[in-house]
Amino acid sequence: MSESIVELVDNLPTDNLTVKALKALDFIVPGQWQNLVGFDNTISAITGETNSATIQKIRERAIALYNDKSQGYQTAIWLYRTIDNTDKAVAAAALADKIGDTFRFIPFLDKLTPKADSLQSVDLKLKLVAELIIYSKLNGLTLNPVTLVSSLKENYQNEALMRMAGLIALDGVLPLGADFVSKIRKDLANEDVSGSPAFGAVSQFIPGSDSQGFINQSFDAIGDWMSNLAQSAGLNSETVSKRLGGFIQLADDKLDYLAAFLDSATNYFEHTGIQTVARKLITQAYSELN
Repeated sequence: MSESIVELVDNLPTDNLTVKALKALDFIVPGQWQNLVGFDNTISAITGETNSATIQKIRERAIALYNDKSQGYQTAIWLYRTIDNTDKAVAAAALADKIGDTFRFIPFLDKLTPKADSLQSVDLKLKLVAELIIYSKLNGLTLNPVTLVSSLKENYQNEALMRMAGLIALDGVLPLGADFVSKIRKDLANEDVSGSPAFGAVSQFIPGSDSQGFINQSFDAIGDWMSNLAQSAGLNSETVSKRLGGFIQLADDKLDYLAAFLDSATNYFEHTGIQTVARKLITQAYSELN
C-alpha cells in the first residue's frame, strides 16, 4: 500500500458527494460524525493536544503502528477501499436505461437502472461482513458476529456508527424499503454471494469452508440491531430520499434508481473507514505515550 495513513487522512475531501450524503444522514445518529480531515487536525480533535511537539510524537508513533502489519491497520484500510471499489464496479454494471436529467450532478449520464434486489442484498451482506472482519482485526478479537453485535450496542460511535447508519440507509432502506431486514431474511436469504466482486476480498478472512453460511449468519445476528436503528430514526425510502434531495434533484418516479447512483458515485465506506482507522491509531499511540 503506497499511501501512508497521514496521506490518506490529509487527502480526505472536505466537501464532495460522499460528504454531502453523510451530512444528510446525520439525523440517524445525531452528533456522532464530524468530518475530520488532516492528520494533525485529527490528532488534536481526538486527544485535545495542541502542543506541536506532542502532536509530532503522536504522529510518529501512529505511523509506526500503521506500518506494523501485525497490527491489522493496513488490512483494514485495504478492505474498506476494496469493498467500496468493487461496489462501484457492481453499480456500474447496473447503469443502463434512461434517467434523462434527473440528477443534475451527472448531466452527461443518460442511462441508469436500479440494482436488482438480490444484488443489493448481496452488497449489504458483504459490507457487513467486511465491517465484522475489520473490527475483529483492529481489536484482536476472534471473528464472531455475536461479538460485533455486542459492540454495536455498547461501543460503536463516531465514524463507525455513521458508517453503519450509511449502510442501513443507503444499502438497506433506500433500495429495499423500511423492512429490508425481513425482506432479505425471507426472500433473499439464499442469494449466492460468491458471484460478487467483493466476495473474494472478504472470503479469504472467513474461517472454515462455508463462507456463504458465515455471511448469512452474520446478517442474521446483526439484522435486528439494524432494523431497530432504522425504526428509531423513522427511516423509509421516502424519508431518506427527501434528506438526500437537498443536493440531488430527483423525480418521484426515479427514487428506486437513487441507490444505484449513490453506490456508483460515493465512497462512504472508505471515507469513514479511513477516519475509523485513524482514530484507533491515534488513540493507541496517545495511550502508549502517556
